[in-house]
Amino acid sequence: MTWDDLDAHLDRVPGTVSAYVGRLDAPPTWTRHADAGHYAASTMKVAVLAALHRAAEAGTLDLDAPVPVVNDFDSAQPGAPRFANAQPYDNDDAVWDRVGGTASLRWLADRMIVRSSNLATNLVLGHVGLPAVAEIWALAGARNSVTGRGIEDFAAREAGITNTVTAADLAALLGALATGAETPGPLASPAACTTMLDVLLAQEHREDLAAGLPAGTRIAHKNGWVRGVRHGAGVVLPDDAPPYLIAVCTTTDLADSEDQVEDDACLLIAHISAQVWAARHQL
Repeated sequence: MTWDDLDAHLDRVPGTVSAYVGRLDAPPTWTRHADAGHYAASTMKVAVLAALHRAAEAGTLDLDAPVPVVNDFDSAQPGAPRFANAQPYDNDDAVWDRVGGTASLRWLADRMIVRSSNLATNLVLGHVGLPAVAEIWALAGARNSVTGRGIEDFAAREAGITNTVTAADLAALLGALATGAETPGPLASPAACTTMLDVLLAQEHREDLAAGLPAGTRIAHKNGWVRGVRHGAGVVLPDDAPPYLIAVCTTTDLADSEDQVEDDACLLIAHISAQVWAARHQL
């Protein structure tokens, strides 16, 4: 396979397929529409995670202090009613089991990533605030990605406030976390970046990028999906080659599932991931 072959294959896919592939701290080896905007789905949760750990290091939040678990949130649209999440659209009953009780922000952040809980995301976002997430995107060097609202904030969505990502920006964010685990970087200390990577390594939804890798391959990643959208972005850590970044964003009719069940978009992202893995020594 050549990169031109992969591009030619993706040219036949309906919709928009964006990609960024390359080593850490190096120019990308292959990109495809890497600056095209896509609805973020759950990939924005990585920026929320980084904002939380940055706030904890600044001493403004305690990761291990209990916070109320509620299902009632401020809309990002000024003057709009408060909103709530719908449990059938979430992926983690464990968070819902704690409604009316408490949980630590650390635990909620873990569930936000590992199980992609929407309720946990809005709870964490309510504590860190949207400006802190915007700061994370800026510090990572992202140019086009915006986290404008919480999940299921329909009043904000109807007002045109949305969450957008690009493949290049997701790669920049994950790259900043990965390099920041080795040397001090703009997002957080090496210890905090290592902790965040460990959470991403524990990701339980493995039906797209991870499905294209050999069993047991380590990948610190986050995916996201709604009908018409399927994304995956991560840092792959081969045993026999240097780590590399891969981010694939798809806005396509192939993404015909509203939950984590495998669909044709999952298979497409897994195929891309497998092709990049095969070329890992040449990246």
